[in-house]
Amino acid sequence: MKLKELCSFLDTSIPLSYQEDYDNSGLQVGVPEMEVNSALLALDITEDIIDEAIANSCNLIVSHHPLIFRSIRKLAGGSMTERIVAKAIKNDIAIYSAHTNLDSLPGGVSCRMADKLGLTNVKVLAPLKNRLLKLVVFIPENYLEKVKDAVFEAGAGVTGNYDKCSFSTPGTGTFRPGENANPFVGKKGKIHFEREVRFETILYTGLKEKVIEALLHAHPYEEPAYDIYMLENESTEAGLGCIGMLPKQMEAGEFIKHLSVVFSARGLRYSGILDGKISKVALCGGSGASLLKEAVACGADAFVTADIKYHAFFDAENRILLADIGHYEGEKFSVEILYELIIKKFPTFALRFSEINTNPINYF
Repeated sequence: MKLKELCSFLDTSIPLSYQEDYDNSGLQVGVPEMEVNSALLALDITEDIIDEAIANSCNLIVSHHPLIFRSIRKLAGGSMTERIVAKAIKNDIAIYSAHTNLDSLPGGVSCRMADKLGLTNVKVLAPLKNRLLKLVVFIPENYLEKVKDAVFEAGAGVTGNYDKCSFSTPGTGTFRPGENANPFVGKKGKIHFEREVRFETILYTGLKEKVIEALLHAHPYEEPAYDIYMLENESTEAGLGCIGMLPKQMEAGEFIKHLSVVFSARGLRYSGILDGKISKVALCGGSGASLLKEAVACGADAFVTADIKYHAFFDAENRILLADIGHYEGEKFSVEILYELIIKKFPTFALRFSEINTNPINYF
């Protein structure tokens, strides 16, 4: 299939609007019109990963961590990123990354960590904000279903476990076509009254262009009347981190050992052992120390993340067990999520898990 078909699916299934401002998710290297025959799934993009893709005839790499975070001014081999990009282009290998948008996806990286620990009643720790829009459009009664179906197909109307969510109100629209108009109904120079429906639905910011394009294509009017509003609602099903309950309480020391086994965390660091038992656990894949306050506010007994700085351990203040399992260790399961999403949509597309451990950190 063409690369653009897979990219379109991933852009929608792991919405680019979910990513943080500093991030660079999406297609990094490759021509959208190129044909892709198989993909290598990896946590990171390294030169060894490129070689692995070449050896296995994979002309696409789908990763969690983006290769390119900053602008590249040249491809002269002066940095690892320059060398990788140049080698990928030379060997016709496309690169697509889903980073913080995969972190915030319902069932994303932190939730996969929760699955590995067997947590129940899992909820988002820090819900996304300012990512929702409301679309209001006025549609002739006989075309309501056609326009609704088009915007729903484009991804609008989804909230939590529900889709095709909307509200409709009948009314009367008025307009007077000008001399240069080509009206669907009514006559030039005369005011026209039309039975219309005010149709309202929501969408994520990243879907705005796609939804509006679908709306304009399906709407019969030459110039459809529509409004878009930014909503302040939190997205309760999407966001960074998660929190849930252990199947049974554990002593703090027992819990630390459990983390070490589940995540193969050899260099696990943790704050002072608490006297109480661990029941409620907060998690954040990658560098999630900034969510410590949210974990405490939610009543978590332990907060598991990575890349915790020295002084952050003081911030725990014996209120919560703070555990750093390692960045690679917490996010290595992200490739499982990518595999499941892609294979469900494209069951005959060839996917391969990378066999290379890209963790740049070694433990003595």
